[in-house]
Amino acid sequence: MADEQGFGAGPVVVVAFEGWNDAGEAASGVARALRDQLELDPLTSIDPEDYFDYQFNRPSVVTDENGDRVLQWPEVTLYGDRGSASPVMLLMGTEPSRGWRTFAAEITDKVLATGASGVVFLGAMLADVPHTRPISVFASSESREIRERFGLERSSYEGPVGILSVLGDSLDRAGVPTLSIWASVPHYVHNSPSPKATLALIERLEDFIDVQIARGSLVEESAAWEDGIDALAGDDDDMAAYIQQLEQARDTVDSPEASGDAIAEEFERYLRRRDGKAGGDPDRPRG
Repeated sequence: MADEQGFGAGPVVVVAFEGWNDAGEAASGVARALRDQLELDPLTSIDPEDYFDYQFNRPSVVTDENGDRVLQWPEVTLYGDRGSASPVMLLMGTEPSRGWRTFAAEITDKVLATGASGVVFLGAMLADVPHTRPISVFASSESREIRERFGLERSSYEGPVGILSVLGDSLDRAGVPTLSIWASVPHYVHNSPSPKATLALIERLEDFIDVQIARGSLVEESAAWEDGIDALAGDDDDMAAYIQQLEQARDTVDSPEASGDAIAEEFERYLRRRDGKAGGDPDRPRG
């Protein structure tokens, strides 16, 4: 855990987007938990008209509290405490499909107007990791001050990125310190939410914000999630053998006697397996 929490005098904005950056709904799960626990109010929303392709992110018909059927459009909303008592604000919604530079500029202006001391991005990616081991969580920052303060690394990833990286670049250029937290979700269970990954993100996020997030039923749900995958693997020999390979690879890297060459060799194999896989999010640094 970091020696001290928070970025400075202003609130910290936690950012999570549904979609490509949100494997197993892990990041959005944390955002919803924060919103509900802190009872944050919607402060402002981004007009979706310029940023969403409605053939890709379609509006939905829902029934409101009055029993009326209404259209619900994809949106991105900034939440906060209208009484300014909470040290955390929240930006959450659906990843936009176009106009990213304009979108990032608009978000940056809104964040600057809040007086935020920093921004934390939450993401989750599909990866070649076993569900039976602790969820791998990687935190990084482009800010030297933030890296030194929290003992973080700087990402060395080069390649395609998602909206989190675009927003991070815009905020960094505007002088707002940012950091990113990414969880790795087993790709062979990509169709279901991963409470274990949500729990791992919460535990890491608490190192950087002045809020303790209630776990609720996440611990029990994580155990049930793992037991459910165990049951599936018990009926599928190929799946069980593959999971065993992932476990051996993870244990090799994590073992205290592992040499640098062994770790590098295993990491190279991981990259070769990951390259070209659908669903992995390149925003998350490879490492």
